[in-house]
Amino acid sequence: GVFSTDEVIRKRLLIDGDGAGDDRRINLLVKSFIKWCNSGSQEEGYFQYQRMLSTLSQCEFSMGKTLLVYDMNLREMENYEKIYKDIVYFLFLKKENSIAAAHEKISECKKQILQAKRIRKNRQEYDALAKVIQHHPDRHETLKQLEALGKELQNLSHIKENVEDKLELRRKQFHVLLSTIHELQQTLENDEKLSEAEESQETQMEAEAKQ
Repeated sequence: GVFSTDEVIRKRLLIDGDGAGDDRRINLLVKSFIKWCNSGSQEEGYFQYQRMLSTLSQCEFSMGKTLLVYDMNLREMENYEKIYKDIVYFLFLKKENSIAAAHEKISECKKQILQAKRIRKNRQEYDALAKVIQHHPDRHETLKQLEALGKELQNLSHIKENVEDKLELRRKQFHVLLSTIHELQQTLENDEKLSEAEESQETQMEAEAKQ
């Protein structure tokens, strides 16, 4: 029977596990979506959301690349078919000039084949370069991360200033408290000395009265 696209994908994922290429990206996207649904914190949810966007971008890039390769192959097939028809035409319908025309067409075909090889080589180099670029974040994303880090650094700086201000306030309050305690201690000592002096004076007066 004919299998649907979903059944084919499901069977390939079951056989291949995490898979490679598009299969692996689809698996990662499903896992990221499940983790995003079950995320316990906003930070974890934002991370899984960014991961899903990155995987979707990779899938879109892969799909676009596949379509480009498909279109190029179609054009190459049409070109080769045209070349084949031209060769048949020159070989069978124009026998008087078939040999000369065939050599000329072969020479032209060789040039076209060389050009096709150069195009194919360039495409392979572009694919390799695209893979390298894909592993590096784009400029916009980097600027966003730098801006977020700058805001976080500024926030930490404000927190540091507030903590330092509180410490300075507590230091001053502690100094005032020590000064108050020292003054109270001095007052108590003076009161104690005054009390001792008064008692000594009363004792002396009582002694004089008895004489």
